[in-house]
Amino acid sequence: MINRLLSLLYLLFCKVLFCINHRWYMKMYIPYLKWRGTRIHGTPRYIGVHVKFDNYHLIEIGNNTTISDDCHLLTHDYSITNVMRAIGIEFSKDIALVRDIRIGNNVFIGKKSIIMPNARIGNNCIIGAGSVIRGIVPDNTVFGGNPAQCFSSVEELAKKWMIYIENNQIRKD
Repeated sequence: MINRLLSLLYLLFCKVLFCINHRWYMKMYIPYLKWRGTRIHGTPRYIGVHVKFDNYHLIEIGNNTTISDDCHLLTHDYSITNVMRAIGIEFSKDIALVRDIRIGNNVFIGKKSIIMPNARIGNNCIIGAGSVIRGIVPDNTVFGGNPAQCFSSVEELAKKWMIYIENNQIRKD
């Protein structure tokens, strides 16, 4: 009980920092995620303040990764209980399929995306906003939609965006 209260207070502190300075927020939030059991390799660029983690210890995040706000990383699927009921099999308790999630290095995950159990996102990938990711996302690809599908390679997207960069049509922060 005390552990849970301390965890909630720490998260509240991180949310206050988020309102003041994103960099301070990230410096405090990453240790929290590691303390909860998330395997983090290197330093993520950004993880939104409203990202929902299911089972922290079943999630792996690579270096230089961005996870935009309101994303959900789900490591469980309880629909198996409903499927079993539909065919006449009842269990005394709900049952779940529980699998880990792996996110590679230099990945961008757009706002409100859902990463499903057993998802494997390779290195240098872009996941469009609102995507539902299940299965394997190969290295250097751009995925989006529900269900997510491959739109292009990262190299093709970079060529497209170079035109905007050359014409000063992209904001540089």
